Amino acid sequence: LREVIKITTPYRDIVGQSAAILQVIELIERTKDSWSPVLIQGESGTGKELVARALHLGSTRKDQPFVTINCAGLKPELLENELFGHVEGAFTGASRSKSGLFEVADGGTLFIDEVADMDLTVQASLLRVVESGVFRPLGSTKEKTVRVRIVAAANRDLHAAVEAGHFRQDLLYRLDVVHVQVPPLRVRPDDIALLVSHYLNGSREAHEK
Repeated sequence: LREVIKITTPYRDIVGQSAAILQVIELIERTKDSWSPVLIQGESGTGKELVARALHLGSTRKDQPFVTINCAGLKPELLENELFGHVEGAFTGASRSKSGLFEVADGGTLFIDEVADMDLTVQASLLRVVESGVFRPLGSTKEKTVRVRIVAAANRDLHAAVEAGHFRQDLLYRLDVVHVQVPPLRVRPDDIALLVSHYLNGSREAHEK
């Protein structure tokens, strides 16, 4: 029986030894310390957030924040507020200033899941941060500068979304610097037994605690 692959701690949850999954781990290893944006694509349930966490935990940024947001179902105003924050009085009910996730993630990694669901107006604001590291909180006249590793993920074809007019081509170009394609389990059946063993062991350890 083959053993679950264990390269280093950051990859402990990426289970498998098929060629497809080893290519993903190799790409993570080669690009983990870069500040270049990453686009992770794959079907729902393939482990895109695990890849994002491995990119962070294996890097020199591992002691800095790893911040996540899922764009699915969020209205543009709420998403923009979550990403960029606001100052006191920016809108009705803004009784105090709030830091956005870009500011919270400064020095670390911001994982933007389901980026294909992001409204075009918010995409324009995101593009500016990707290009310059500069953003402006809602209601503020002052700009803020951050250094953040942006990792975006999508379960849909973003090139098709561009053609349909739902996603900005210039933003896709900026995000897709490092491209990680996470393979579905059906193309790596040799990993099924390893995954079953991994989750059974995890369940047993949790039960024993």
